[in-house]
Amino acid sequence: MKLIRFGAMGAERPGVLVGEERLDVSGFCRDFDEAFFAGGGLAGLRDWLAGRADGLPRVAEAERWGAPVARPSKIVCVGLNYRAHAEETGAAIPGEPVLFQKASSAWSGPHDPIVLPPDSGKTDWEVELALVIGRRASRVSEAEAMDYVAGFGVMNDVSERAWQKERGGQWTKGKSADTFAPFGPWLVTPDEAGDPDRLRLSLRVNGRLRQDSATTDLIFPVRHLVSYISRFMTLLPGDVISTGTPSGVGAGCEPPEFLQPGDVVECTVEGLGSQRNAVVRAS
Repeated sequence: MKLIRFGAMGAERPGVLVGEERLDVSGFCRDFDEAFFAGGGLAGLRDWLAGRADGLPRVAEAERWGAPVARPSKIVCVGLNYRAHAEETGAAIPGEPVLFQKASSAWSGPHDPIVLPPDSGKTDWEVELALVIGRRASRVSEAEAMDYVAGFGVMNDVSERAWQKERGGQWTKGKSADTFAPFGPWLVTPDEAGDPDRLRLSLRVNGRLRQDSATTDLIFPVRHLVSYISRFMTLLPGDVISTGTPSGVGAGCEPPEFLQPGDVVECTVEGLGSQRNAVVRAS
């Protein structure tokens, strides 16, 4: 099943993608949020859809694509989790996952603009496989970890490197500007997403391929991440884990290259769709 949301920012409605059509499922639930996932919403929605799809309202083509789940309570990110990316940054291979959080106010739709803050100058791209937690997770084992995953999607961990690396402290402030977490276009449930540790992912800027890799290069795979993170914090239904980016980021270029107004960024993860974001400067 592929979950979507549509409509104006802040007023999105829930839907599903069936073939090429977006269907409105607001007759079943108010939103794809913490209450939906915690209340067994995925199973309920699957049952409710059976035999109903032909009669559901179609979403107009012009309707905005929202992030496929409501703004989460937290976005937990993993740094330096691809071997080739760690090498391009000159960092040692981590012995444990490197964790940081991205403010949930950065949450954005899959085709919304990436807005460069007025005083930024080194904004970078990072295509990532992300997952959404389906039920409350605390100290779960690796063997059980996938039982806590509602689905997978595409995320761009947009990063202002000057704030991240040159302003002291932790990475969060370089990761959290508004629009710095485009997610979607849809959330794919695990039964349709394929093996999360064997998916290809890529990113293009203005049509030029900049990142091209696969999750086989992950240092810490999905099961390990869910289990590991749940040792240190309780993961709530609807929370997001973004699993890290492969090599090919702008900061790793010689010389470094960063996003400029007018650029277009396209992120793809195999089987999970593509997002396309124009880059603009904040007015």
